[in-house]
Amino acid sequence: MSNLKQIAPATYLIEQEQGMRVPGLIIATEKLLKEMDIEKPLEQVRNVAYLPGIVGYSIAMPDIHWGYGFPIGGVAAMDVDHGVISPGGVGYDINCGVRLALIPIPFAEIKEKTKKMLLDKIFSLVPSGVGRGHRQTKSLSDYDYKELLQKGARWSVEKGFGYPADLEHTESHGMIAEADPNAVSLQAKVRGQDQLGSIGSGNHFVEIGELHQIFLPDVASSWGISQGFTYVLIHSGSRGLGHQVCQDTLNTFVRQGYDQGLPDKQLVCAPISSVEGKHYFQAMAAAANFAFNNRQHILHEVRQAFKEVLGIDPESIRLLYDVCHNIAKFETHLVKGKMKELCVHRKGATRAFGPGADELSPLFKKTGQPVLVPGDMLRASHLLVGMGNPLTWCSSCHGAGRARSRVKSLEAWRGKDAVDFMEKKGVVVKASSHRTIAEEMPDAYKDVDDVVAAVEEAGLAKMVARLRPHLVIKG
Repeated sequence: MSNLKQIAPATYLIEQEQGMRVPGLIIATEKLLKEMDIEKPLEQVRNVAYLPGIVGYSIAMPDIHWGYGFPIGGVAAMDVDHGVISPGGVGYDINCGVRLALIPIPFAEIKEKTKKMLLDKIFSLVPSGVGRGHRQTKSLSDYDYKELLQKGARWSVEKGFGYPADLEHTESHGMIAEADPNAVSLQAKVRGQDQLGSIGSGNHFVEIGELHQIFLPDVASSWGISQGFTYVLIHSGSRGLGHQVCQDTLNTFVRQGYDQGLPDKQLVCAPISSVEGKHYFQAMAAAANFAFNNRQHILHEVRQAFKEVLGIDPESIRLLYDVCHNIAKFETHLVKGKMKELCVHRKGATRAFGPGADELSPLFKKTGQPVLVPGDMLRASHLLVGMGNPLTWCSSCHGAGRARSRVKSLEAWRGKDAVDFMEKKGVVVKASSHRTIAEEMPDAYKDVDDVVAAVEEAGLAKMVARLRPHLVIKG
């Protein structure tokens, strides 16, 4: 804390020290900084600043916590000609992300008995838990992999698992173009073979609730959002395939000696222009496309559940947006007065393009892109709109951020009925194990309202709506 210098609202500087190529930048309020276990994550912010080719700042969002190499909540942009790409700057769950869909019915009109039927139906259709795949569908063939890893979510839409409008409401239209299925190992493909349309474990979830409060009526109106109506929030990633892509690359980079001379071996990285760097980006992009398809299939099953239980036409359940929050992407940004191509690593951070950004579809080009910020399963999640702040390379936070480890949360809830506690608070929770629920209880997380307030104060994104969860399926 004593080494941080406030330079703007909710914006703190870590001054450049010997070995650091750029300063550090922390987005947070004083309140959050005092509540956080901050020293180890700050050390990781400093370590990232050592990486060759980094420009601007080594950045941390207000949901920062300790991660593998990079802090979770970390952002770093690299010059494509002289910089590096680091698997630790993306994470094991490549293109872990969130999608928000809108249901055309007020939440209060759904009867209690129907709510539990709906939750049970989704739980039966969408597998959750460690390693669990989709047993009802055939395993992916080599041809399927070639198609879906290249096409991204368009493959699922072409197969009938969604609608063309879904692609317009997905980051990068649901496809990272540089993907190469040949860069993905056989072991990675085997691990992901039956996992399309599954949540996974840990903090992944399907959440249903009420659009509780509107902050920007004009933006909400243009997005078709009404207070009191029902939403679905889906959080999942690239499952075993993405995990194996990360591990394969780490093994290769270490064998090639790319971990030498770094302050932390977990930052192992290769030049973006190197054979190994290009190979990782191609494999990472393929895993990202798998994740887009995964969330597309989960939404399809959720739509089917609403049709079966409530008779709602699946096509009337609109996808508002799908965002990545573990990804590296090539983007053009202003650097020292000149437009430059950068490789922007976002690990536990969300892109937050503002109005006019070229990649956005016409609707979001007018308003800025939606930014989805899940909180914990009791208090709230948030929908924001990006402001395109160049200080953070148009990035925002991705969630509440853990305040307590899974081990400590499990200890705190040992011998207590976590499911009953949540139900008394108005939230019905289902999971593949009671252990998962105990690890993911609300007090394991920071208050997402405080995190989002810091993002707004720093000028990264504006609050559009606050979401209140009521039905939750946890991994």
